[in-house]
Amino acid sequence: MTPTPSLFLLLLGLVGAQATLDQRMAAAMAAGLCKTRPTDLVFIVDSSRSVRPSEFEQVKVFLAKVIEGLDVGPNTTRVGVVNYASRVKNEVSLKTHRTKTGLIKAVTKIEPLSTGTMTGLSIQFALNVAFSEAEGARPKSPDISKVAIIVTDGRPQDNVKDVAQRARDAGIEIFAIGVGRVDMTTLRQMASEPLDDHVDYVESYSVIEKLTKKFQEAFCVSDLCATGDHDCEQVCISVPGSYKCACKDGFTLADDGRTCSEACSNAPLDVVFVIDGSKSIRPENFELVKKWINQIVDKMDISERKTHVGLVQYSSSVKTEFSLGKHNNKKDLKEAVKKMVYMERGTMTGLALRHMTENSFNYAQGARPGVQKVGIVFTDGRSQDYIGDAAKKAKELGMKMYAVGVGSAVESELKAIASEPVSDHYFYTADFKTMNEIAKKLQINICQDDDPCECDSLVKFQKKVEEALQALNKKLESMSKRIALLENKIV
Repeated sequence: MTPTPSLFLLLLGLVGAQATLDQRMAAAMAAGLCKTRPTDLVFIVDSSRSVRPSEFEQVKVFLAKVIEGLDVGPNTTRVGVVNYASRVKNEVSLKTHRTKTGLIKAVTKIEPLSTGTMTGLSIQFALNVAFSEAEGARPKSPDISKVAIIVTDGRPQDNVKDVAQRARDAGIEIFAIGVGRVDMTTLRQMASEPLDDHVDYVESYSVIEKLTKKFQEAFCVSDLCATGDHDCEQVCISVPGSYKCACKDGFTLADDGRTCSEACSNAPLDVVFVIDGSKSIRPENFELVKKWINQIVDKMDISERKTHVGLVQYSSSVKTEFSLGKHNNKKDLKEAVKKMVYMERGTMTGLALRHMTENSFNYAQGARPGVQKVGIVFTDGRSQDYIGDAAKKAKELGMKMYAVGVGSAVESELKAIASEPVSDHYFYTADFKTMNEIAKKLQINICQDDDPCECDSLVKFQKKVEEALQALNKKLESMSKRIALLENKIV
């Protein structure tokens, strides 16, 4: 079909704008474009008796590595360190060290206090003292960030909820890092929103260093496209201190300003999510899976005539959470996803695939004749039954199949489920927390074949416009001649 004028304008606007994120990252790193925004940063470090001396040394290494990636200076990032147990000690104030070398040297000399765990007291101290102008903090300004990073491994012996709220109300952004047998509820009470970005957990102090990159990137804001710190689905374009999103050729930018959809995404779809709810997922990760489903739903055109969505959960058995067409608006659909209850037990992926082909996409269950069927299968482990026949049948019936794996998911099984080309329909990530990256990449829009009737209509319309323009030009020429004659008579 002949492209519409609006499509021509879109294509012209995107010419030259395309560049891969990898190229942007490489260029930024090579040019040293990553600088930290002016920040008053205070580390609040638990050195109670549960933290062994060797573990405390690992905490200091973590602090030093984060500092190493910062742009330390009086006009850029100032760093302080608060050490606490039953009492609180201001080890490094924001005004003490103006160079990275001196700061790191001071961190290496900190000794553990080895008594109780008064986390609430330490936050109150940071609020009243460490972030005070007397200790080197800068006056409150929208151009200067106030950040506290709390590292703890136990349950506090005092209240943290109220004092953490006061700190956040004062404009302090709080990151909470928990180690080992830490109380997760406490971490959530301390941290800023969104909790997914501000709460971190590691199994032991020996692996706390793996969080270094996260915090280095959290303070790098000069080129958000180069660092990958953006939520553009396809193309990120840097602007001073921020970014804007664009799309590749053939895609249009959605109203959210982030996601892209195919220019011909006008075809109705029947989409069924087939979600692994086995015990290996764990409750906290199952919540992330539900958020991931809704992230994909956000990109869909949910309505009576366009996209319908169904949801199936499986473990040792299979359950239809809701069938196709039951929820035909985004709000109700996302609420239904949030209410899905974790099943636990086994992993019968083959059984779930058979349920999808025989039940979920059955016309009696809401599937529509002549509408493209799309299955999105998510799993985190090896199936306890054979999937080959069911996966093959789904594709033979014309279903477009996507396979998404996390953690211990088996590559060969995922590829057996995925439609061709497999590279476009198979996705894997090692960590549940990075599933949102898959949601950004997963494209399920289906383009309808050109309708020759629509082409004919467009050609006829263009012909009529051309004829109208020609007639208008003739009238203008005639009017010009009349005006010229009148002017001559007047003269």
